[in-house]
Amino acid sequence: MSGESEIRVVTFDERFAAVFARLNYRWIEEHFRIEPHDRELLDAPLEQIIEPGGEVFFALTDGAVAGTVAMVRTDAETYELTKMAVDPKFQGRGIANHLMHACIELAKADGVRTIFLETHSKLPAAIALYRKFGFVETPRDPGSQYSRAEVRMELAIADGSM
Repeated sequence: MSGESEIRVVTFDERFAAVFARLNYRWIEEHFRIEPHDRELLDAPLEQIIEPGGEVFFALTDGAVAGTVAMVRTDAETYELTKMAVDPKFQGRGIANHLMHACIELAKADGVRTIFLETHSKLPAAIALYRKFGFVETPRDPGSQYSRAEVRMELAIADGSM
């Protein structure tokens, strides 16, 4: 594998909850400001994401958390993809691609119809990543829990495979 460490994606593990929060707080503070809904999800992922039927994925390399993402179950047919963050030490290694694949596979396995996400136009690399995976822009949600959300995107999950 040309000297690069293997990337392995795992599901939620309480041992990594602090890293989930740390990585996300870092990037949000770098680009925006922390909002109440950020704190709800980041400070209590077990109660706010896992127990209601969602998932938090961690990309590991050599046992270290290189990146993370959450899938929040919003209803029987929908997940929200949120809180994707990659440790700066691991950026440029395809970590986000591995996390995106895990999110899409989860949605397919759970039989949901749609994954949506909210982002901001000042994050062009993130928007390009989402487009690469088939997400398309949709009208903004006036009821969004984030004041920074100015771009909304969705991915329709096909029956069986994409």
